[in-house]
Amino acid sequence: MTLPRTLPGSVTHAERRWVMIFATIVMLITTIPYLVGYASQGQEWRFTGFIFGVEDGNSYIAKMLLGSSGSWMFRTPYTASYQRGVIAFLPYILLGKLAQGSGVHEQLVALYHLFRIGAGFLMILASYDFLALFCHYVNIRRFGVSLIVLGGGLGWLLLLIGQSPLRGELPLEFYSPETFGFLSLYGIPHLALARALFLWALIVYLKQILRPGDQWLSSSIKIGIFWLLTALAQPITAVVLGVVLGLHLISTGVWQIVRWLVNRLTEWSTWFNQFRMVVIASFITAPFLLYYALVYSTDPFIESWSAQNILPSPQPVHYVLAYGVIVPFSLFGAYRLTLENKWVGLFFLSWLFAFPFLAYAPVNVQRRLPEGIWVVLITLMMYAMEIWLADQAKFPVKRKLNRNQVLFGFVLLVCIPSTVLLIIGGTLAAGRTSTPVFRPGGEKQALEQIAQLTQPGDVVLSAYNTGNALPAWAPVRVLIGHGPESVKSTELEPAIKRFFNNATTDENRGRFIRDHQISFVFWGPEEKALGSWDPSTSNYLSLRYQVGGYSIFQVTIP
Repeated sequence: MTLPRTLPGSVTHAERRWVMIFATIVMLITTIPYLVGYASQGQEWRFTGFIFGVEDGNSYIAKMLLGSSGSWMFRTPYTASYQRGVIAFLPYILLGKLAQGSGVHEQLVALYHLFRIGAGFLMILASYDFLALFCHYVNIRRFGVSLIVLGGGLGWLLLLIGQSPLRGELPLEFYSPETFGFLSLYGIPHLALARALFLWALIVYLKQILRPGDQWLSSSIKIGIFWLLTALAQPITAVVLGVVLGLHLISTGVWQIVRWLVNRLTEWSTWFNQFRMVVIASFITAPFLLYYALVYSTDPFIESWSAQNILPSPQPVHYVLAYGVIVPFSLFGAYRLTLENKWVGLFFLSWLFAFPFLAYAPVNVQRRLPEGIWVVLITLMMYAMEIWLADQAKFPVKRKLNRNQVLFGFVLLVCIPSTVLLIIGGTLAAGRTSTPVFRPGGEKQALEQIAQLTQPGDVVLSAYNTGNALPAWAPVRVLIGHGPESVKSTELEPAIKRFFNNATTDENRGRFIRDHQISFVFWGPEEKALGSWDPSTSNYLSLRYQVGGYSIFQVTIP
């Protein structure tokens, strides 16, 4: 049977229609658990709109609420510490400006999921375009994009044999969106958007290498624009893009030096074109990245936040489980691609070589740096499969089940189960009315009341779990509520517990209130679990709301 072919880099209208249909199906599947969550809620329990990473999910809604309240600069509401403000999380702040009037929280959650679906579409389209640069066969492209979007590692096998978490750590596909990609589509839209822009920047760059032409200047500008937009969506992904481009320039430059030393033959004009494109593109995005470097090195609050934002890579065995099945095929694809086009081959080889150094770089956010490596591995494996298909076309063998079908089936068998488990697990979580996926109905009413009683920027004292939800419902600040964004949370959490302890004196409570400029005290089941103190007995707190076990007190200390 002759498989449909097309030119590398070109995508027909029929292919684009297929990708759009595929993306629609995928994003509908990822939306099912959320629909189950909304169908499961009632008066007693309200769905948060998130089925995993709820703490981060609430923080994204809180960022959107900042935009809805008029902010353009990001100042986290999860601390009462002074902040200058920084240009960050722009997609969420800009989206928030679309929500106004009554029911703002519900509007924000709806906008978040529209963003998730839209960013998911873009990521799937970009992944297909990247594959199309190197693969002729349409079926190979379709199979490859399915793996990029839905594939995972062998983590499911650990769950099956009851050996998870391994060494105290979950398999990567269940918590690391950078390692694969499905989690970004499932619930972290700014990462999906960043990957799409990241891939499109690389596509423009690689097209100029595959088919050099006179369009290098316009290509440079396109790369720069995609690079800048990547930085606005997720700065760390923009840094990875710079590293990848820099590594390619270094590796090809070394290759030219070696060629000159061996046989006095070089292609420096080609290398210079690449260098020129990267330099021009970097001028477009460099000001923003330099701004970030300056902020991270001079802003005390950002420094404290960065110190708490610790995302270490797991033990290497987890990466072996994640990529071990794919790597042998990918390495063969890289070898064959290098034989055909050394400029492009070195692009992939340098990235593969750098992967372990990126994953274990001496920075707090190690786990973020392997962004895109899954797309690289799948692309190279698809290139290898295409070579085998071409060989089979030259030397056909009549059999009921050929080796490619067996190989495709094997890859699907080992790569898809983790995603299936994530969908099933999310659906089950959405069907169970319990925290953190759901919040008590009485708490929802109290949170809505907070929005009516407070002014933007007021500090509300609460327990950690309540503090995570509060800024998603009202434009207020809390002392603690989000791991990285709540500065000095390890010191404040026991201090808050002492505040609600009956043995604490009113003098100490008053000092704590003044030190942190607290305007309101939230008192619900989470706060009552911290201590037996009753705020209604204090003469410096005025009761403003009390329904169903939830109370809100306004501070009256001058």
